[in-house]
Amino acid sequence: MHSNTLVDFWQPISASLIHQNATVDVHAKQNDTQDLHARFKLERIKYRVFISNLQKEIEKQTGYRSSRKRRSESQYDYEIYHSLEEIQNWMFEMNRSHPQLVTMFSVGKSYEGRPLYVFQLGKRSRPQKKSVWIDCGVHAREWIGPAFCQWFVKEALSSYKYDSVMTRLLNQLDFFIMPVFNVDGYHFSWNTDRFWRKTRSKNHKFHCRGVDANRNWKVKWCNEGASSHPCDDTYCGPFPESEPEVKAVAKFLRKHKERMKAYISIHAYAQMLLYPYSYKYTAIPNFNCVESAAQNAVAALYSAYGVRYRYGPASTTLYVSSGSSIDWAYRNGIPYAFAFELRDTGHFGFLLPESLIKPTCTETLRAVKAIASGLLKKCNTEKNRFPYI
Repeated sequence: MHSNTLVDFWQPISASLIHQNATVDVHAKQNDTQDLHARFKLERIKYRVFISNLQKEIEKQTGYRSSRKRRSESQYDYEIYHSLEEIQNWMFEMNRSHPQLVTMFSVGKSYEGRPLYVFQLGKRSRPQKKSVWIDCGVHAREWIGPAFCQWFVKEALSSYKYDSVMTRLLNQLDFFIMPVFNVDGYHFSWNTDRFWRKTRSKNHKFHCRGVDANRNWKVKWCNEGASSHPCDDTYCGPFPESEPEVKAVAKFLRKHKERMKAYISIHAYAQMLLYPYSYKYTAIPNFNCVESAAQNAVAALYSAYGVRYRYGPASTTLYVSSGSSIDWAYRNGIPYAFAFELRDTGHFGFLLPESLIKPTCTETLRAVKAIASGLLKKCNTEKNRFPYI
């Protein structure tokens, strides 16, 4: 690529992950497009322009509310993207109006001092129920994540007592839901840079800010698939758990690891369901049970609209990365650790239109319910005794 033409890599996340004949999604500034077209022609690289005016697409999602479909103020609209302030106000409202099933608490504070709110969802039948953790918005620009976490809460609360599966899940499990993990980054993506990915922590040596919150976990930290340069999108941070957001969640999960049976992190985009390992190609010891859970989840997702997801270990299905939350969760005794990469496969990329929030969340909900339901059954561990190493 031209030394003076800077592109923002969307998929894969960095140039080092590009291999021969790979498809690459990039976002370029308007002033660089002519240069880029010429370069592609010169190098005989086939290309297509998916979004010719990115600014227009951004404004459709953040523009004045009067121009976007808005129901009455009392009825929250789950089919549009919401700012951090709106999501937090919604959390307070859900907590106030559903005291039997919802408990809201904070696990700590972000770098910029914002509270890190989490919901505990479930019937208060007994203490220490088996639990499922779901976080959304680890990467700021992946707005469909927080939209899904909100959708999950809405569906869980509105279908309790009506939908037998959801009723059973909330009776027998506790769900810990963190709608926005990277609160500072998410806020920044709404107000300043729509395609911001990292946290917003300051680096003393460089002017570049932020750490990739999915490369900052204490598991094979800063090895392959993570960068030690503060200006890179996959910067691993100065040390593991340097980010207060990562540290707070890790501390909470460690404290409750006896009851945590599944860890689910919602990302975008690629249409994949990934499980450990991310940092190496070796199969995990309980591979059969986890693969079977992934297979069921992807089949459940497909049953909604026929959308196909690939599933498999993150290292072979997406790319190798170190310091990821799923590897950390698995290493810390959570037997089922999954990362979803939601729609799409690159047409809209991070700018998934609001008209696709409902179908995306509907199908993803089926997958998450399938994973959670599987926790209530015993997996046949016979076939897990001899893992493929």
